[in-house]
Amino acid sequence: MTVSTPEPVPGRQVRALFTEHTITVYQAYPAEIAEPALAAATFVSPFKVGRMTWIKPSFLWMMYRSGWATKAGQEKVLAIEVTREGFEWALAHSCLSHYEPATYRSEQQWTERTHSSPVQKSRTSLCPGR
Repeated sequence: MTVSTPEPVPGRQVRALFTEHTITVYQAYPAEIAEPALAAATFVSPFKVGRMTWIKPSFLWMMYRSGWATKAGQEKVLAIEVTREGFEWALAHSCLSHYEPATYRSEQQWTERTHSSPVQKSRTSLCPGR
């Protein structure tokens, strides 16, 4: 019997439903955004592209984070198929929500990154001290 050594599992990885060209993520919305999007099969007004958002690659994780779709403004959880290119762009332009020495040279570099990210700008203007 031959025993093979399992491949090491990366510390960070995205586990999601995906194809060669797309990845499915989940996001919680209020009914006034979700219902028009479902009817049009794309995001339409009152959805705003520039709004700060949290997406999750796991349906159950999103359900948990949205209080099982009971939190205000998070009553509808949508599966959103995005291009791999778009998802990879979002990852490249994102940053961790906390300082981690193994990732950033200094806390100042992390702070500069969080304040230069369009998503983080939205968050830091709403939540001082983050």
